[in-house]
Amino acid sequence: MTHEVATEVADLDVEVFRAEVRSVLADFGSRLDPRQFFHGRGGATRELYQELGRRGWLALGWPQPTGAVPATLAHEFALWDELAYARAARPDLASGIVAKTLVVHGTDEQKETFLPGIAAGRIGFALGYSEPEAGSDLRAVRTRAVRDGDVYRVTGEKRWTSDAHCSDYLWLLCRAGEAGGHTLLILDLRAEGVDIRPIETIDGHRLNEVFLDDVVVPVAHRVGDEGQAWNLIREALAVERHLMVLPGRVRRDLDDLVSWARGTRAFADPVFRARLDRLEIDVCATEVLAAEALARALEGADCAAEAARVKLVGSGATQDIARAAFEHGYVEATDRDGDLAFLWRESVMETLAGGTSEIMRSVLARTEFGLNPR
Repeated sequence: MTHEVATEVADLDVEVFRAEVRSVLADFGSRLDPRQFFHGRGGATRELYQELGRRGWLALGWPQPTGAVPATLAHEFALWDELAYARAARPDLASGIVAKTLVVHGTDEQKETFLPGIAAGRIGFALGYSEPEAGSDLRAVRTRAVRDGDVYRVTGEKRWTSDAHCSDYLWLLCRAGEAGGHTLLILDLRAEGVDIRPIETIDGHRLNEVFLDDVVVPVAHRVGDEGQAWNLIREALAVERHLMVLPGRVRRDLDDLVSWARGTRAFADPVFRARLDRLEIDVCATEVLAAEALARALEGADCAAEAARVKLVGSGATQDIARAAFEHGYVEATDRDGDLAFLWRESVMETLAGGTSEIMRSVLARTEFGLNPR
């Protein structure tokens, strides 16, 4: 993002910027599926990223090379929150985790190679972290990179890899060096030896298995030193936590439930109306907790505890919203092609993606109470 664009956006009131985002979405809307948010980061979503890139908006949250918080961090949150409410797109992994790491820790060659394309929305990344025996506990990663002159030869398997089938590169966590330290590589998903196979989910989304068989990766595409990956991943997560759960998505789910109820006998049911009131409280709590996490991020502080709380409350709220009509016995909600049935299927994923509820509780136990849960 140019300095001129950064200054222009930073000078805008955040609510004015939100209105501008909504205007762009209104113009772009006919090209998006009503459930585009849930369809991954390819196709029409990539086209939307490119539109955001033309406006310089994909780089709003990029730190200064020193790691300093950008003046447009609140605008970045507003951008993705509006896109979440519109069900248009999730945050781009390339312009988030990848770019924010490269800005601070990438080589000059890496910055020149990747950052312009990421900022323009042309380059997509998938996260190659989890494996069959390494889900939430990434210390168990086994994928191995063996140095061979100016390249690494990578062999292993990644699983549950969102968007690998529509991305250009894999942000790969592997083991390298004699000590087998955790290392980050940028692996070209079009390289020989890469085999991507689909895993279909209950909501119709696609995850992937990615098999790597002696895949060649230039040493120049190693990010940081061998064995440094944990520090880089933790730092990247720290600057992305405020985007972990976007309250606009949770608010939209409740708005859709209320809209559905108004057209049925459910809205006249006092017991169901009381359930809607309780759900409204949960959504408001999600919004407040997300604001707290953003405030901490704007201070340049680690918002791990705040993000864990919003993840717990927000993901729980999406499940409760999706289940409400079914639990009150309204068969009208069971239409398989209807929004509520879709949200029920999709909500099953919510407390798993981005860290399970158990992991979030462990984060809170450590950061808030000084405990060391096992």
